[in-house]
Amino acid sequence: MLIYKIFRDDEWRAFEAAGETDGAPVDLADGFIHFSTAPQAAETAAKHFADAEGLWLLAFEADQMGDALKWEPSRGGALFPHLYRRLQHAELIWAKPLPLVEGVHRFPAEMV
Repeated sequence: MLIYKIFRDDEWRAFEAAGETDGAPVDLADGFIHFSTAPQAAETAAKHFADAEGLWLLAFEADQMGDALKWEPSRGGALFPHLYRRLQHAELIWAKPLPLVEGVHRFPAEMV
């Protein structure tokens, strides 16, 4: 199952350059890297990245994350994937721009 991480452009570029990351500022503050499932991703974008341009959507295979990936309750009690270790660029399946079109982030067709 693919899980998704949304990064701002500078966070994505830093991840690409370093080959690993502890995540975005919210991840550092919370002590884990936040991910979303496909059905959760649009709500995550709307809630935490409203009107933000220059975003990237990164896809990872949940089964490859090992025991460091925990499914924990979050918004409305839904289980969200949280990673309790550094994220490795080598784990990336794909990265695609997440454009803002008429105030709404447009997700790749394979997720809709």
